[in-house]
Amino acid sequence: MMTRDEIRELAAFQADETKGACALSFYFQPDPPQDRSHRREAIVAKDVVKQALKSAAASGKNGPLHADLDRVLDLATNLRGSARGRAVFACSAQNFWKEYELPPRLGGTQIYLQPRFQLKPLAALLGAQPTLSVAVVDRQRARFFDLRLDDLRERGAIVHMLSRNASSDGFNGYEAGHAERRVSEEALQHFKAVAERLRIDFEKGIWERLIVGCQDANWREFEAHLHPYVRQRLIGRFSADVASVSNEEIRDHAGAVLNQWIAKRASTKAGEAVDFAKSNGRGVTGLRRVLQALEAGEVQSIFLTENYSARAVECPNCGHLDAHLVPSCVACGRPTRELTDVSDAIIPIAIRRDIELFYLKEHADLDRAGNIAALLRFRSDQTTGQLAAAS
Repeated sequence: MMTRDEIRELAAFQADETKGACALSFYFQPDPPQDRSHRREAIVAKDVVKQALKSAAASGKNGPLHADLDRVLDLATNLRGSARGRAVFACSAQNFWKEYELPPRLGGTQIYLQPRFQLKPLAALLGAQPTLSVAVVDRQRARFFDLRLDDLRERGAIVHMLSRNASSDGFNGYEAGHAERRVSEEALQHFKAVAERLRIDFEKGIWERLIVGCQDANWREFEAHLHPYVRQRLIGRFSADVASVSNEEIRDHAGAVLNQWIAKRASTKAGEAVDFAKSNGRGVTGLRRVLQALEAGEVQSIFLTENYSARAVECPNCGHLDAHLVPSCVACGRPTRELTDVSDAIIPIAIRRDIELFYLKEHADLDRAGNIAALLRFRSDQTTGQLAAAS
């Protein structure tokens, strides 16, 4: 499971170009097999790496980069039959090698040789994903899971076996009623214990959002015991029987709930950003204004259309990003370098600062606003004006 700290480490990495170092990013996307041999996907991966080897040799990069490419080529040769995606991030000049399994939703098998790691395929998968807990509950059992990138891992369980009913109903059914009340009380205490466990885990920061699997007949009784903080973090539920549901079914049901929640949230918040921008509120649209807000530390969430790309310049000295293709940095005066896709610079900044990053397939308002927008935590220009007025 890829952790947030590992993603931040990738986002913070910068190859030392003065020493000829290069950050290599390799993404392997498995294709639906055309035959049992699964040969095609391995051939495609090897062709991509071999082409990169030729480019590296042509540019005179035959040292550490060549060693990284040879290692990736060996990996690609053995990927035949894999149902999972794969990502490799390497820079042997700086003793860096990381390898991860990913869901097979990477868009294609690609390799990138750049000053920083190419994180756009990861951003599309991870940008708006919270730390997610899945709790599957019934009247006597509860199982707790962490879900990250289709990777479901069980974190613990609570079991309270209910008392059995007496064999006789007793005088006028008294014993039967007493046993039923006892079982109901035991189920009540079980639901309270599960709700308390969820509250404690949330306060410890183990999870940010919650999905519950529970039979419809038990849901209302269990929901009543959830702490208000936990209920606010609940993003959905699905019907499941703890005794019979498989881990794969839990993963699939929870994944569907999560994807629906992310898509709805992305669309709603993108609309808010565009509306706020129109009223000079906590939203901006267009590349130039988004870059300014990003540099000022104002940004809470960034919204991009699925295939967004734009040219910009970056200052290698101070990191300033400019939508205007100027030859020298307006902040420090040093020479700039051109970026064919400004997302390559925006994504690492968003990851390092825990800014939510949403990719939207369709959003008419965002399309009309330049295909990029941001929701702001605050507006520094308005804050400065308010402080001046107060003074």
